[in-house]
Order: sequence, then C-alpha cells, then structure tokens
Amino acid sequence: MSARPILAETSHEAASPYRADVQRRTITYDDQIARWFVFASVAWGIVAMLAGALAALQLAFFKANVLPILSYGRLRPLHTNAAIFAFVGNMMFAGVYYSTQRLVKATLASRLLGRIHFWGWQGIIVAAALTLPLGFTQAKEYAELEWPIDLAITAVWLVFAVNFFWTLARRAEKQLYVAVWFYIATIVTVAVLHVVNALSIPVSLLKSYSVFGGAQDALVQWWYGHNAVAFFLTTPILGIMYYFLPKAAERPVYSYRLSIIHFWALVFVYIWAGPHHLLNTALPDWAQTLGMLFSLMLWAPSWGGMLNGLLTLRGAWSRVREDPVLKFFAAGVTFYGMATFEGPLLSIKSVSSLAHYTDWIVGHVHGGALGWNGFMAAGMFYWMVPRLFGTKLHSRRAAEIHFYIGTVGILLYIIAMWVSGITQGMMWRAVDAQGNLMYPSFVETLIAIRPMYWMRLFGGTLYLAGMILMGWNLYRTAKSGEAVDGEAEVVVEVRQEKEVDWKRIVFGPPVVIAAVALVLLFAIAFTNPVGTAGLLLLAGIVGFAGIFVLTLVKRSDKPTWHAILEGRALLFTVLTVIAVLIGGVAEIVPSIVLGQTDAELARKKNAPYRALELEGRDVYIKEGCYTCHSQMIRPFRFETSRYGEVSTLDDSRWDHPFQWGSKRTGPDLARLGGKYPNVWHWQHMIDPRSVSPGSNMPSYAHLEFTRVDFADAASKLRAMRSVGVPYTPDEIAAAPADAANQAAEIVKDLEAQGIAANPTSELVAITAYLQRIGKNPPPPPPPAGPMPVTMSDEKAH
Repeated sequence: MSARPILAETSHEAASPYRADVQRRTITYDDQIARWFVFASVAWGIVAMLAGALAALQLAFFKANVLPILSYGRLRPLHTNAAIFAFVGNMMFAGVYYSTQRLVKATLASRLLGRIHFWGWQGIIVAAALTLPLGFTQAKEYAELEWPIDLAITAVWLVFAVNFFWTLARRAEKQLYVAVWFYIATIVTVAVLHVVNALSIPVSLLKSYSVFGGAQDALVQWWYGHNAVAFFLTTPILGIMYYFLPKAAERPVYSYRLSIIHFWALVFVYIWAGPHHLLNTALPDWAQTLGMLFSLMLWAPSWGGMLNGLLTLRGAWSRVREDPVLKFFAAGVTFYGMATFEGPLLSIKSVSSLAHYTDWIVGHVHGGALGWNGFMAAGMFYWMVPRLFGTKLHSRRAAEIHFYIGTVGILLYIIAMWVSGITQGMMWRAVDAQGNLMYPSFVETLIAIRPMYWMRLFGGTLYLAGMILMGWNLYRTAKSGEAVDGEAEVVVEVRQEKEVDWKRIVFGPPVVIAAVALVLLFAIAFTNPVGTAGLLLLAGIVGFAGIFVLTLVKRSDKPTWHAILEGRALLFTVLTVIAVLIGGVAEIVPSIVLGQTDAELARKKNAPYRALELEGRDVYIKEGCYTCHSQMIRPFRFETSRYGEVSTLDDSRWDHPFQWGSKRTGPDLARLGGKYPNVWHWQHMIDPRSVSPGSNMPSYAHLEFTRVDFADAASKLRAMRSVGVPYTPDEIAAAPADAANQAAEIVKDLEAQGIAANPTSELVAITAYLQRIGKNPPPPPPPAGPMPVTMSDEKAH
C-alpha cells in the first residue's frame, strides 16, 4: 500500500518554500490503535442503535417503559451519547490515526498515549452507560455527563491532542494535506467547546449546577450543542472524506482551491450559527439574528465540500455501481448535502416557528447522523478492515445488502419524521373562524402522529439490522486474515528551510481580506435591518472579490500564501483557533456582560426556588422530563392561547441549567404552576392516562417510594448561591426545615383528597416544583429555629 495518499492538485508542492534533498526511508505504521477503534465503533454503534430502537418503541407504545432506569427520559440521552461519542467518536479516532500517519509520513508519536486514549475513551463510555440510566445528568443537550466524567473527557482529549500534534511535529511531509486541516480544527475547537460548556459547581460526587443560567446558559449550551455537531460530527468526517474517498476512488480530490475555501469558510461561519436553535424564544433579538444569518451563510461552504467530494468521483461512477465502499461514500456525501441544505432552511425564523419543538428536527438530525456519519463510517470500515488484516472483504454481497436496507431504513425514518413534524406544527397552530384552537388538547397531536412513530421504528430497525450485518461481515473479514501494520518505503524530503518573511504570512492578503470582511460583519450589530443586509452583502463581495483577485495574481514560480501556511503546523493551528474563537467571543461575551443585573432587583421580579422546589427540579432533571417538555412560550397567538403569556428572560433567570427544551412530546410547562391541584399532579405522575387519556408518558409511580434527603438542601442552595442565585445565608441555613415544612403542606393537602404520602418522597418534591413553574410567589421568612414552623404564605402555593 502506498504511504502517500492521492492528493488534490499537488502543484502547490512544486512551489514549496523549502530546498529538499531526497532520501528513502522505511516506515512502519502503528495500525493496532486503528483496529481497536474500528471494532469499538462497530460494537458501540450496535448498542446505540439498539437504544434508539427501544426509545422509538417507547414513544409508540408506552408500556415498553418497563424499568425506571430504562424509561424514555433516561434512555434518550444514553442513545444520543452512545451514537455521538461512542459510535462516531471511535470511528473518527480510527480514521484520524490511520490517515494521519500516512499523510505526514511518520508513525504514531507515542504508542502508550494511543493506548491510554483508547482505554480512557472506552472507560468514559462505560461511565456514561452506567450513570445516565441511573439519572445522574446535567440535562445539557449532548453534554449530560456529570462533572467527574467531564474532567475525564478533558484529560483523554488532551492525551489525544498531544499524540496528534507530537506526530505532526515529527512529520517527514512538511505540507499539511487538507484532511489534516480538518483534524486540527476538530481537536482545538472541541476542547474549547467542552471546557466552556462544562463549567459547573459540584454539589456532590455526581451532582453539579452549571455556572451559566437562563438565557446565558441557553446561548452557551447551543453554542456548544450546534458546534458539537459541527466539530465532532462534521469536520473530522470531512477530513476522513478527503482522505478515504480519493483513496477508494483512486482519483485525486476534485479541487484543491475549493478545499481551501471550504475549510476556512466552514470553521469561521459554523461557530456563529448556534442561536438558530433558539429562534422566537426569549433570547435577545441580536443573537437570534446573528444565528440565522450565519446559518444561511453555511449553505455555501457546506455545499462546496459536498461538491468537492462528489466531483472527486467523476470518471469513477461505473465503479460506484459495483463497489459497496464507493456506494456508501457517495450516499454519505449526498446525505451531508441534504442535511446542510435543510439546516439553513430550518434556521429561517418563519420555518423555525413551524418546525421547532417538532419531530421535523428529529428527522433532520438523524438524516445527518445515520446518512452522513453512519454511511461514511461504513464505507471507511469496509475499505480499512481488509487492509488492516491483509485480506479481502469477506462478503461484498452482504455489504451491498447492508447498503440497501440501510438506505431504505434512513428514508423511512426521515419521511416519517417529516410528516410527523409538519403535522404537529400545523395542528398546534390550527384555529377556527373565531380564532379558537382547533386542537386544544395536546394529546390529539400525539394520537394523529402515532402511525409515524411505528414507521420510524420500522426504519430504525432496518438500519440496526444493517449495522449488525456489517459487524458480522467485518468480524469474518478479520478472522480470515492476520493483523498487519502498514509498511512502506517512502521518499522523504530532508528539507532545509528557506527564510520566510513572517510578515507575508501574518499580514498576507488573505488575512487582510478576512479582517476587512470581519469588520463589516461586526458592524451589523450597530445598524438597522436594511444596513444589516447591505453590510452582509458588502462583506460577501469583499470576500469573493478578494479570492478572485488572489487567483489572478498567483505566480507559478512562487509559493502561495496558503502553501507557506500549510508547512507550518503551529501557525496553521493558531489561525484556526482565532477563526473559531471570533464567533464564540462575539456572541457569548456580550450575553454574559449584558446579562449582569442587580441580584436584589432580579429577585423581586422572580424569587429563587425554595429548597423543596429545587429538590423537585433535580428529580425532574434526573427522570429526563426535559427531553419531552419545553419551558418556553413563544410569541405566537396559538402558543399563548394554549399555554399562557409569553416567556421572558426573568422567568428562567435562576435556572441552572436552563430548561427551554428542544422537543415537545408533551405540552409546554412554562406556566404550569397553580394550573392543577396537587392531587392532579400526583395521579398524573403515577398513571398519566388516568387524567390524560391517550398520553404516551411513562408512569413515574416509583417516585412515591424513592426519598429526598432534606439534609442535602443547604449544600444545594449554597452551590446555587455560588453561581449567582441570590439566596441569603439565613435561607441556606433554614433550607432543610423549609423543605420539610413545604412538604408537610403538600402532604396535608393530599391527605384531604384521601392520599397518604410520605413527605420525603420524590413525588412530593416534584409536585412542589411543578406547582412553582411560572409563578413568582414571595419567598417565605426563614424559620426562627431548627424546627419547622408554619408559614402564613403557604396558601400561595
């Protein structure tokens, strides 16, 4: 196997800023680490799809929620984490380790660090598989794992980064190929995203509160959440595409110039797009507008990458019909194009008003995850495993079957969610001639879309069957051969570096053009909508005109600015970090600064949760209720008619983390407090269908028998105070007594309805929280002594 991959437009290397003497050297690659990650990815992928199939069954058939630890609310985050970090994560590491060594003509820098990385990552996955079903979660999308596991992720990611950059430092091939650019962007950006979003204050070994709250947490969370999709599920897979697709097709990448534009535009623009998950919410309009505009701009670089991938296959289409590897790659890149068309479309405010909180978003996400990530993984595995074991693929026929049943499964899944989502959105907003809601009961929408839930389950099961078939095929392939490490005699250029004018790099024309365009984009914050459109257009003209001029003035006898940059990994990494950080800083820092308010004034607008209510909120989070319910009433008449007045920033100011939600399988809860009596909530949690016929909500009868330790209340209030919630020292000291007092009031009310309840049960605590949501009662005076006292304002609850 040739150690040098088929590169795109390698003419830029002829103008390299180095003098070279040629030597020949034999390199043996460390492919054991790639083999481990491949089979870990396949195994965890099957687990992830099994969890997804069970979750889909539970939505269609509520009786499938058999055990509390495997109820939908606890299973859903397990499914997403397994799919993203276990399946795609292991696949990404396999591809990065395999391709990087060959691209830089150097074996892996440290075998030990590679092994620590592998076993450390599997340990993190196992920890997630244990803690999430047990209810230990931070309730942050794609970042549910608690703080000790977050620290472990940071440590293991650092090991990965050190090994990767150490390998780059030892490289014999000085020019960095495009795949390596995307790997660099992935490593540095994921590190920044994870560290910022994971900032929290621990309460105990497996409990913490996010340092961000309310709208600030919403912005930080979706800055992370959207860019986890961008820099964990997209950029590394694009790097894999740029290496493995040309190798499989035995053709060069279509356009080197397009790959440059694709990379820099993507890493700069993507980071700004997170707020499009929060359109029409209480988030400030400026942040929503930025999120929408940059999401629309993503169309260009995303489709540039897709076209670069598909056009690489030109001249090889006859082989695509025969080769299952190329089938998977071609379909995967096509699904990438579909997902990156649909994403900006959903980022338009009017489209988002229909699609947000519906199953349409679920279909969109799975189109990318199953189609783009899943098919690229399959293509890479079918190409790699025979080479890793020195043999041929066991069954091309089985791989073909996998492709077709996987494709049918994805399409059934996406179509079911499109139909379901649009049906939900239309039914929620439907009104009669008098302006009244035509479907006032939320359950009516669930009944209407239930057939689509069964269709989704069928499609997902087909995809799962394909994954199992692939696992069998790869296992038989490995058994038929023996593990071999790639070995190649490569031409190594022993280079004597010429003097390079650093000013030409740091202040080169591309940097100047980017700076001017950036200034124009920042000016958008200080103008009106017409000015915004004009500045956006002007920034685009500057960017494209600059690229055109640079192309015209390019000289064949001198290296281009980017060719020089490609030979300097450190500088390339620094510029990548700057490009990524600009968007994050521009969006998050103003939200934190502008969000600072006087605590006492804010307290008057919205009192913090009482001790028992905070305990109940923790139970709500533990059971995963946030996966099905939102707490954000948008400024639409059909929402205010159904749920109450529009949500404000003050409503969620003390929520750490925020609970605006991302999906409504159940109704919004933002104004739930006081809407129903305590007995209704009790019956609803034990047997949802007794008060809401047709509901698919699981029973939470087990909460009647699980206990809250009031002694922990003070430490929780103390932790909340450390992140800015204005609890007084007296309130913290009196927290256990206040919790007992409020629980006694709820128990007394339930007893009047003939229900005997234990005041320390989690069901009492969650009732207190549900009765508090959306209300702003004055805080009670602290008890005078250690014993609970009667508080006169309890009737307000």
